[in-house]
Amino acid sequence: MSGAASAQETPLGAPRRPSVLPPGDRIQQMQQVAAALGVECGYCHANLEQRDRPTPLTASGKPRFEVAREMFLMVDEINRSAQAATGKTATEATRVQCVSCHRGVAIPKQLSEVLTATAVQQGPAAAAAQYRELRTRYYGRQAYDFSDQSVATFIERLARIRPEAAVALIQVNLEYYPQSSLSYLVLGFAQTQTFEYYGAMESFRKALELDPTNNSARGRLAQLESQYRRPSQ
Repeated sequence: MSGAASAQETPLGAPRRPSVLPPGDRIQQMQQVAAALGVECGYCHANLEQRDRPTPLTASGKPRFEVAREMFLMVDEINRSAQAATGKTATEATRVQCVSCHRGVAIPKQLSEVLTATAVQQGPAAAAAQYRELRTRYYGRQAYDFSDQSVATFIERLARIRPEAAVALIQVNLEYYPQSSLSYLVLGFAQTQTFEYYGAMESFRKALELDPTNNSARGRLAQLESQYRRPSQ
């Protein structure tokens, strides 16, 4: 982060507001904040070398650097409250930092929230494409939990409200976890929600093939087989 980019957004000659950061190297501290959010300095600060560039704003129209100041104060309050509640000394208490919530992304939402919003607002194809893009960009980092169980669990919930999107997303998940009995179980459940009963039976059979102890798949398969017959060949 350059010194120019880290300058406060105040008119020349105007008094500066007191810093909300603890004493220390300001540039280093702001570099840590930027890393925690996975952004560059310009995300919050207008570059003083480009004076015609407007101050970056949030979606609600509030300057981002003002939001950042409030977040610094919030973090300080959380840490003081946590220390008081636990009765630990400042060195013993676990301290919250920007990265604790942001994990390398500017908007600290869970993967399930991000993909569900896209599925609802833009549809199954957009959600599936976003899942691939996020996994390519962030897999191996702390930003999102891409584990099979985590993804499959939230997709199962999604299947109750947006089954077509759930089918699209779990099929992407199976590209990364092709031996996942759980993902095939969720695929089968999502297919029942889209009335693809024969496809659901195949998915439940695959789940059982991969894990013969998957009793959820066994029970769902038995239920479907009692209601539907395979079309004659």
